[in-house]
Amino acid sequence: MSHPTYKAVIPAAGLGTRFLPATKAMPKEMLPVVDKPAIQYVVEEAVDAGIRDVLIIVGRNKASIGNHFDSVPELESALSTKGDHTKLGKVAHSSQLADIHLTRQGEPKGLGHAVLRAKRHVGDNAFVVMLGDDLIDERDPLLPAMLAVHERTGASVIALMEVAPENVHLYGIATVTTTGDDDVVKVDGLVEKPRAEDAPSRLAIIGRYVLTPDVFEVLERTTPGKGGEIQLTDALQELASDADGPGVYGLIFRGRRYDTGDRVDYIKAIVQLAVDREDLGPDLRTWIKELASGL
Repeated sequence: MSHPTYKAVIPAAGLGTRFLPATKAMPKEMLPVVDKPAIQYVVEEAVDAGIRDVLIIVGRNKASIGNHFDSVPELESALSTKGDHTKLGKVAHSSQLADIHLTRQGEPKGLGHAVLRAKRHVGDNAFVVMLGDDLIDERDPLLPAMLAVHERTGASVIALMEVAPENVHLYGIATVTTTGDDDVVKVDGLVEKPRAEDAPSRLAIIGRYVLTPDVFEVLERTTPGKGGEIQLTDALQELASDADGPGVYGLIFRGRRYDTGDRVDYIKAIVQLAVDREDLGPDLRTWIKELASGL
């Protein structure tokens, strides 16, 4: 599958305060998940969906993100000399994945502002936004289905996932109308991080979006909302309410997702992905059973 007109935007300007002191000098997007930084999984997901043009929105002290996707001739030469072609292939893989571009957010004004910074790069085409905190298991591809919904409807498409009632305050929550497809819904409204008693549903926005370029016009006039930030959710709410536009659709994701923005879930993601690997799983499963028996 190839989508040459689509570009992916990955906001990566956050401070990662939940992971301090580890993120004092290291971007949270570069924290390893087994043996790859979290952001590489996201870029690989875009590439697997046929997208090769990736814009990463960065902030201060994020130079290592760009460095990771650049070639390192001295390291590659050393590995080649040693004949370690396995590691050489892994190092070269990250620098050959996609056309990586970086731009600075400038001011920490929220996700909506970060997306707005992509306007010049994206132009007048629909594009994909991927949050680095959400890792989607490669065995459960999500983006191709979202792109298919967009191409069928011409609308912006958000990924939705049912969450527990006690967790709705952590997400943007959608009010929806069913369609003829069990996995596709029409989004009627969105509210950012409501209290459990105020939440219109348990369908939470997770970090994948296919957005039409008219979102930029809306973001330019969107005033700061919850937390004093420009919320992407507020812009999507306006698009969903526009009776003359294509609206917003939601694709309900039922696959494996790892929230690496939370410390406990980050550890769970590492364990789950490592257990599923042929080279690490057998020894790790044995150790986990021994550990659990002693608890």
